[in-house]
Amino acid sequence: MRETSTMSTTEADGTYPRPQLVRPRWRDLCGEWEFALGDPDAAGLPGGTSPSSGRKPLPLRIRVPYPPESELSGVGDTRPHDVVWYRRTVTRADALAAGLGTQGEVLMVRFGAVDHDAQVWADGMLLGTHEGGQTPFAFEIPPEIAGREEFTLVVRAQDDPRDVTQPRGKQDWRDEPHSIWYHRTTGIWQPVWLEAVPRTALVRCDWTSDVPRATVELEVRLSRRPAPGTRVDVTITHDGEPLAQQSFDVDDGEVASTIRLHRQTNGQAYEELLWTPEQPTLLGAEVVVSDAGGAVVDRVSSYLGLRSVGEAGGRFLLNDRPYYVRSVLEQGYWPQSHLAAPDTQALREEVQLIKDLGFNAARVHQKVEDPRFLYWADRLGLLVWGEFAAPFAFSRRAIERTVREWVDVVARDRSHPSVVTWVPVNESWGVQQVAHDPAQQHLTRAMYHLTKAIDPTRPVISNDGWEHTRSDLLTVHDYTTTRAELEPRYATPEALAALPASIGPAGRRVALLPAEVADKPVMVTEFGGVTWAPDSAIDTWGYAVADSAEDFERRIRDLFGALYAARGLAGICYTQLTDTLQEANGLVDAGRKPKLPVAVLRSIVRGES
Repeated sequence: MRETSTMSTTEADGTYPRPQLVRPRWRDLCGEWEFALGDPDAAGLPGGTSPSSGRKPLPLRIRVPYPPESELSGVGDTRPHDVVWYRRTVTRADALAAGLGTQGEVLMVRFGAVDHDAQVWADGMLLGTHEGGQTPFAFEIPPEIAGREEFTLVVRAQDDPRDVTQPRGKQDWRDEPHSIWYHRTTGIWQPVWLEAVPRTALVRCDWTSDVPRATVELEVRLSRRPAPGTRVDVTITHDGEPLAQQSFDVDDGEVASTIRLHRQTNGQAYEELLWTPEQPTLLGAEVVVSDAGGAVVDRVSSYLGLRSVGEAGGRFLLNDRPYYVRSVLEQGYWPQSHLAAPDTQALREEVQLIKDLGFNAARVHQKVEDPRFLYWADRLGLLVWGEFAAPFAFSRRAIERTVREWVDVVARDRSHPSVVTWVPVNESWGVQQVAHDPAQQHLTRAMYHLTKAIDPTRPVISNDGWEHTRSDLLTVHDYTTTRAELEPRYATPEALAALPASIGPAGRRVALLPAEVADKPVMVTEFGGVTWAPDSAIDTWGYAVADSAEDFERRIRDLFGALYAARGLAGICYTQLTDTLQEANGLVDAGRKPKLPVAVLRSIVRGES
């Protein structure tokens, strides 16, 4: 059993998989499951017994939530696999530990992410299906099954390794990793857990802060239309001090309410509660649903951060003040567990490592990161760029998959104060002919506007790196290897003003619609890529290769220095944090060991002499 105290989400241990909507009781289902690679006999296991029936054991064992390609899964099979099966027994004790009968009468099974399509059964009954490898989903276990002494939970995941219309990011379509692509992640790769909830339960609590107006908007969604007289009570606190209490009626399944934080009306003191990387202040929140008679129906704990982001005058703004973004490209890949983190502590250590190296931001690249990473970014103070793992093809199916899943990504992460920018497309992946194809231009513009419709509070980049259509920031990827070449490109206001209509360093137009991005803040969001991996057991590569630790230090110091000399830039992003398989251009190796002393790296990253 896991038990999480309400009203402690700002100081939680980071294990709960959904950190901004927490109930006290839940049951972690990670650990050993039965497992099978492929569809046995296509229609079922030998003898005609379908895996979904749970009658015949599966031949292998796997440690969930690690993908079967990884070492920590216990399988470690990196060959292409179309279909995988999982099975485990759920006991009455599991259901009780999840709060069945005490916390709620509905038992839910929740999945953080399953790549790419999932079907879930309980004792042979299909609970539901889900498409999309980066977003969470949940199914209700029917009462007649949830109340049994035990039942069998079965998951079938389908993940076609050759299908380039499905959003896949850095997962290779070839059998072996090549260039910048890595081993695939198949099936379950984020936590699975049980949680009992009331029949009328809180499904979402979304927070939006308005710093100038000293208000917070809370949007709640319930699992069904509530009975007449249902109300929601909200309490917001900081270090035990009540900041706001408000009640509002709920007539249907969704409602939004604006909450005024009276302490913030003191113009000389309001910055004390604002969230920044240097002062990551989080406010605790409790949201309670009550019926017409005042009886509590559901209760969750949450948290929020007061901050605003935007752009003006060629600068990125945090809390309405210019803020220089010192970011690093974060692949979120571990050699022993691939896209799944080895454990929750690894997520905290990753955020802390980024901060220790002197960065104030991370561009999570071609991956929708585990929400627990975002929790530690919220709590420790790290800006995060929310990026999507792209498909590689442009087709109607690719568009449908991208749009559907991106909407879920933004909805999942929009309440995290650390997430400050949305990146639906990177380097024209999935829209390779966007410079010439009006349909592909329409898609990037549509993704920009769709994102703004869901969340108008953050900057959106239509196509990070080059070939921008509509973007709030003008971002350039530049792997020039010497300071002498790099510095002049961004050194003067005139050079920056000429960028939108220019051909970029990668030979692509910086902007397809230069007028749409004129006067926008300019950031170099990929640069560096210097490899130094003398002890690597595999062939490695980088955009430049150092021949010693001293040469490595000189090269990265020159590149950082070149961009810091360009006073008009609004931010930078170094490629990359860690060595990842053959792409060994990290500041630390794959095991997170720094290649130079941390103090030296920090001085370079911060532009100190």
